Amino acid sequence: MKSPSILLSIVAAVTLTFGVSSSTVYAQCTADLNGDGQVDQADVAQLLANSGPVPFPIITPTWATLLEATPDPAVVTDANLRAAILASGFAWRVRDNGTNIEMMLVPAGTFTMGCSASTQRGCSDDESPAHQVTLTNSFYISKTEVTQAQWTAKMGDNPSRFQGASYPDAANRPVEKVSWDMIASGSTSFMSLTGFRLPTEAEWEYAYRAGTTTAFHSYLAQPNGFNDDTLIGNIAWFSGNAGNQTRAVGGKYANGLGLHDMAGNVFEWCQDLYGPYSSGSVTNPTGPATGVARLIRGGVWYDNSNDCRASQRRYLLPDDTHYGGIGFRVARNP
Repeated sequence: MKSPSILLSIVAAVTLTFGVSSSTVYAQCTADLNGDGQVDQADVAQLLANSGPVPFPIITPTWATLLEATPDPAVVTDANLRAAILASGFAWRVRDNGTNIEMMLVPAGTFTMGCSASTQRGCSDDESPAHQVTLTNSFYISKTEVTQAQWTAKMGDNPSRFQGASYPDAANRPVEKVSWDMIASGSTSFMSLTGFRLPTEAEWEYAYRAGTTTAFHSYLAQPNGFNDDTLIGNIAWFSGNAGNQTRAVGGKYANGLGLHDMAGNVFEWCQDLYGPYSSGSVTNPTGPATGVARLIRGGVWYDNSNDCRASQRRYLLPDDTHYGGIGFRVARNP
């Protein structure tokens, strides 16, 4: 196994370079494991493949219980993503102590946000221009949409349409008929009571893509993502397979960060107000300062594959509970 000094050199270099077009060059450096003259993600990927336990502390947030310190290659199949997660210094998979919601780490990085057309569906005007986005901080996001059981345990009620004797697995279905205001506004909102926050729209799309640039995120049989709408049933509950209802979370293949139901099942609220994209590169965008509607992302059980695309944007007024088609997932800073 490599020495701690070499490991720390690699991690330091990757921390500086992940998601940036340039990389740090170290001629004849012992941390350059693959001998390409650079200390970068590829060296951490080789390290992960060839070494034993990481000989430096992995940080578990104070609000969480550790589930897995380092990413499982069978789940996070992209070596660069595994390297970036390790370089962050934070645990890959944790459980929030206050809610028992399982959270996955999303590492900092840079990606192209915006229009990703599929073979059957083009982009809407508001998905353009595609533009570079840099997120400078790692964050945690829930592995699945928040369930009815998780909502009820904290809020004491269940507003969902798909509950009751007709839906015996309702506790594990996503909570729905929840407005942005119910989730994120005021002292009695879910976020105020739990310490969570909603992901920004940029964080949401970055987490969905998990290193892909295609219309739909990856799964094991499509490790680079895919554009073919006929394959969407592998990752999403939508009009073609949901049977006119939501389904229990986690029933479809996860993406390259281990996140389920990013496509389909229910739309998911984001933090941002709705507005046009920037025409240039941006860092840590949070949406427009003023506006009326809030962003929703991710597709829904009653609609077609179009809403399941990575770049598709929808919006609603913040007090709208919809009619069984909108829920959310939570985010949290380490």
